[in-house]
Amino acid sequence: MRATDAVEKLTINHPELLKPYKKLFLSKVAEIDQKEVKWHVAQILPRFTLTPTEREKIYFLLLRYLQDTSQIVKTFALQALTDIAIQDATYVDRVRPIVLKLMKNGAPSQQSRGKKLLKTLESA
Repeated sequence: MRATDAVEKLTINHPELLKPYKKLFLSKVAEIDQKEVKWHVAQILPRFTLTPTEREKIYFLLLRYLQDTSQIVKTFALQALTDIAIQDATYVDRVRPIVLKLMKNGAPSQQSRGKKLLKTLESA
């Protein structure tokens, strides 16, 4: 957890530092089932330069994250899905209904974040 926290914070301004670790993150790190790791991974994954196949893999991983019991994991997964949609507009129509659903049925944190994300998606 501490390692992913450090990587997440460091790569906010320097996402290029992730490049050598892309394969590791997309395979092993993304599959760690610790909620504290998941919420950092959700923030990190959209920072990679992704191929269409990798983007699709991450999309489905984030959908699984939305099934997590942690509200924080769900909220960051929702943000990451939106980040993916901003990078690739073909995802906007897939992500928008997910945001709307969590705005209606999700925790207050997801409802609040969803309002902001919906505006972002509308301008994408």
